[in-house]
Amino acid sequence: MSITLLWAVDVYGRVYSLSTAGQRWERADDMLLELKRVSAGKGRCWGVGCDHHVYLNMMPHETPIRFKEETYENQRWNPVDGFTDTLLPTDRWPWSDVTGLTPQPLHSFQLPSRSWEWEGDWYVDQSCGGEPSQTGGWEYAVDFPANFSPDKKWNSCVRRRRWIRYRRYVAQGSWAKIPLDNPRRPPLPLCDISCGGWEMSDQSGRYPYLWGVTQQGQVWFREGIHPRVPEGSSWEEVEVPKEVAQISTGPGDLLWALLWDGNLLVRTGLSLDSPIGTSWVEVDSPAREVEALHVSVGVGVVWVVTKDYKVWFRRGVNSHNPCGSGWISIGGEMMMVDVGLNDQVWAVGEDRGLYFRIGVTPSEPTGNGWIPVSAEWGSGKEGVASRIKSDTSGPQIEASQMTDSDSELGPPDQQHSTSDTPVLEAADSSVVPLGGTDTSPQTELAPAAPDQDAPKPFIPASDSFINSLVSDREKPPATQQPIAEAPQEEEPARMLPTPEATGRSDPWSNVDLEGAEAARIEQAAATGAPLMEGSAGATYSLETSHGVGEEDGPVWAWISGGGCNVDASSQISWLSSTGPLVSSLSLTPVQSAAWSEQQEQREETRKKPLERSNSVWVRKGLLRWWRDWKPQRWVDVSVALEQSTKPDGRKDSIFFVYYTQYDEKKYLHVFINEVTALVPVLRDCHYAFAVYTAQRTKARSPLVLAAQTEQDLNDWLTLLSECCCECRGITAPPSRHALWSTTVKGDVFVHEPSFSLEASAHTPACDHTFWRQVPGHLRCIESNSLGLVWGIGWDGTAWVYSGHQPASGDPSQQQQQQQQQTDVRSVHVYENQRWNPMTGYTDKGLPTDRPMWSDESGLRECTKGSTHPPSPQWSWISEWAVDHGVPGGTDKEGWQYAADFPVTFHGHKTMKDFVRRRRWARKCTISLRGPWQQVPPIILSDISMMPCLAQSKMEQVPLWAVSDKGDILCRLGVTPQNPAGGSWLHVGTDQPFKSISIGGAHQVWAIARDGSVFYRGSVSPQNPAGECWYHIPSPARQTLRQLSVGRTSVFAVDDNSNLWFRQGLTPSYPQGSAWELISNNVSKVSVGPLDQVWIISEGVPGFPAETPGAICHRLGVGPMQPKGQSWDFGLGGGCEHISVRGNSVEAPRTSLTAGPSRSPAPQRTPTQVNGSAVEV
Repeated sequence: MSITLLWAVDVYGRVYSLSTAGQRWERADDMLLELKRVSAGKGRCWGVGCDHHVYLNMMPHETPIRFKEETYENQRWNPVDGFTDTLLPTDRWPWSDVTGLTPQPLHSFQLPSRSWEWEGDWYVDQSCGGEPSQTGGWEYAVDFPANFSPDKKWNSCVRRRRWIRYRRYVAQGSWAKIPLDNPRRPPLPLCDISCGGWEMSDQSGRYPYLWGVTQQGQVWFREGIHPRVPEGSSWEEVEVPKEVAQISTGPGDLLWALLWDGNLLVRTGLSLDSPIGTSWVEVDSPAREVEALHVSVGVGVVWVVTKDYKVWFRRGVNSHNPCGSGWISIGGEMMMVDVGLNDQVWAVGEDRGLYFRIGVTPSEPTGNGWIPVSAEWGSGKEGVASRIKSDTSGPQIEASQMTDSDSELGPPDQQHSTSDTPVLEAADSSVVPLGGTDTSPQTELAPAAPDQDAPKPFIPASDSFINSLVSDREKPPATQQPIAEAPQEEEPARMLPTPEATGRSDPWSNVDLEGAEAARIEQAAATGAPLMEGSAGATYSLETSHGVGEEDGPVWAWISGGGCNVDASSQISWLSSTGPLVSSLSLTPVQSAAWSEQQEQREETRKKPLERSNSVWVRKGLLRWWRDWKPQRWVDVSVALEQSTKPDGRKDSIFFVYYTQYDEKKYLHVFINEVTALVPVLRDCHYAFAVYTAQRTKARSPLVLAAQTEQDLNDWLTLLSECCCECRGITAPPSRHALWSTTVKGDVFVHEPSFSLEASAHTPACDHTFWRQVPGHLRCIESNSLGLVWGIGWDGTAWVYSGHQPASGDPSQQQQQQQQQTDVRSVHVYENQRWNPMTGYTDKGLPTDRPMWSDESGLRECTKGSTHPPSPQWSWISEWAVDHGVPGGTDKEGWQYAADFPVTFHGHKTMKDFVRRRRWARKCTISLRGPWQQVPPIILSDISMMPCLAQSKMEQVPLWAVSDKGDILCRLGVTPQNPAGGSWLHVGTDQPFKSISIGGAHQVWAIARDGSVFYRGSVSPQNPAGECWYHIPSPARQTLRQLSVGRTSVFAVDDNSNLWFRQGLTPSYPQGSAWELISNNVSKVSVGPLDQVWIISEGVPGFPAETPGAICHRLGVGPMQPKGQSWDFGLGGGCEHISVRGNSVEAPRTSLTAGPSRSPAPQRTPTQVNGSAVEV
């Protein structure tokens, strides 16, 4: 790591630097230099002097800073004298720039300042276009401004040659004053500057930008700063809506300003093309009651100190969002902070010590504590500490003749000395310097208040605190203000005896000498000491010794780490968390005594910065974002997850997505506590996931992002899911009453229900339910309020959940819960053909036909070559083959026939069949780890467990299932202690089944593959398999495919996605009496132990492009209204199955006024009269 410098200024304006390779503070060689503030950048440091001039210190470098001055000598040919400098009136100047528009004679070139010197005299550039020339450097042309060439032709009437002279910057390693602009109007006296902007481009060697603030609150920008012109060229005023007190710019495109009223301004639109930005945005102070005192910005961070010395951090700050999103309070009481390189934070503490924020990294920008900068003080160098003594017998120097001009370049210019502001030190150890002689208004320490209201000891610093006083000049002083001011009309505070009376000498003063003189006269009158003529502070003598406040170290007022290259891993000798705290020296004996009485308070102050407080953690990365407006496409974006931790452990997170549109930086943000689901999705074979919130769920527009690799996808999903659970206080595994669901991809999700979820009134909206992912891969799932959860994979394998017991800290036990889970599924494509009389069945269809290779619906083209596994996590395990197991049957070649698309297909050809299709299948597999235990060996297609109330107790839980062959099975030995059970009991049937459900009181309903509905009678704990089947007529002209039985109700779904309700269920007649149509657009239904109804819908009304599979909740379900009243649409689409049969948390039931139905189906009430039950 290269050696860099940390810069600091004490309350007397003395400038010090501390090297990362050294251990001692070094004072600037110019002993008369007094700066109020400094702003460091890479290889340079800017400063504002007490005379309000700007100073620059360029770090020494092996490569000198050289600038090439050039001018062109122009001549025209005439027949008498040949080529002469006598030009036509319309020609360019005889000496000009390359364009010929600006006159540039050789004598007009002057050095910009004393920091430059000429390296030689003017000489002619002998090369033309980069190649040596024998023409003496002349270039010829027909006329101005035609193209010039070194070849002289017969028609060459004009010529030119370039003169060059180099100047070199000689002030490297020393402080040089920046000259005033001429002829342009210079800015008014500056009170603050800030250097930054060098990282705004990827180009190496980019020059920094410089911003300044005048005492009148104006903002100026320094133009023309270049590696070869480090001083810049001129100032440009930037309009501001209000008066500015302080400004800070970062290495990138962040710029914040502090207003006199305590609020903040943010400059937007900063870029390489627009370095001064476009507009201002006002941001409120972190605390409403307390105004901001200081602001500092970095690459992507903003730190603020308020007037109660509290430190604040701005969340969500980025070049796309320069205003940020909120404030975080950080521990420690500081007077100012500065953000340096690598966003490292430096500060001046309330005890006037320097501090460094440890633990600041890109992922944790707030760090985790403050440590002191414990560098050694003092050195053997001559002149490290200088002091000017009062001596009436020594050489007399008029104060009005002292100057702080570039002392490193020679003695002051006497002819300009009367107009320069003197650079002086404190006139008296009892006088507190507040700024330069032209600083207005004057401020004084307020009279002492009672002990309980006494302000903290005040040590003045640079203009930051003067500005804070000036900003409050219109406000009455508060009793708790740490900085108080008294009206100028009040009597000034009494001074201590002068140094002459105590045998000490007077230092120089940069404060108003009139106040010092009055104090000396008052003290002389009180002590009876004679006051010598001319000793009123007008004349002094010089002597080299320690300055005021240097015996034990400087009393710091300002720090700048913009040029100090350190980070959290740097090994710096003077940055140690175990090092001693730097003690601050008081300015006067009175303040020293006051501080001695408050020793305990000082110790507490020193300990405060070391306490851990609020912190911010950030994770950044690169993803792809699916832009959901036209033209819809994938866009490369950068993302950031920012999490703040409060002192009580509570966490708050925000997820940012930064993108660029038409060269304009924009961003999206999502509050993590508003996220309702993080769902992996199938999107163009990307590793994609969707972020849902309540608002985005209503708009059916989730935030879809994609990662480059599967590992990145899993990392982001895990991280975001953990943050969501932390914000909602979810730390345990799914509860017994949880709602479970699966997606078309096979992912498993769970929702923890609230007590009001099934309330008849004030039911929470379904789109506000939070779903979190559980490791695993299933097609369907079934739960029970005793904590049992079973699932079936796409290959028919049965799995039982084993993660209800929270894992301990032992990694081996956690590993035991995570078991290997594999799943296999088939991917299908359909080959379609049409018959014609000439060639028979071919792949040449009509223009209105479906694609000859398509999905089952025929709406999307799917060829064998373009079809991929469901997601990148799957991998092929077989080749494409004709699938003969299609519902409806096939012929020997796998074809199904129909009269036309999309009429129902059958497995044999007739004379009216003009189209045919066959299904091709290819198997793929997925393997992962999850808390699921396999239940061998039978392959299942459906499963159901009996729902029960929370207070219910059962020795064995009834569990029924349907095998892949259509057999009905009953699982024995299923208990909460043994959720997998012991063995299967086969229940006799005379036909294959496809769906089964068991409800309260051991009601078992099932659907055969032909759509017939049956009820199993005499099922009880003593007779778990029952005795006989009763046939229940299906709705007219409808074939049921799935049903769900609750405590007292039965709902079923037919092949046309209609939802039916079974009427007339009673304990004496459990088969019911008739079917009633409730709604259409339903894919799956689940009825819980409270008779609550949830479905998976085929679509959402008003959103035709929505992917099928939205979760919906039936509202208004109650004992008097078992059918419910309306639908509440929630998460979707892409959901495959849902189970609410574990949610038995009852809520008080009240009447609910029927609202408008959100169902896409009309509220029709046809009934089908039940026939007599038939035993089979």
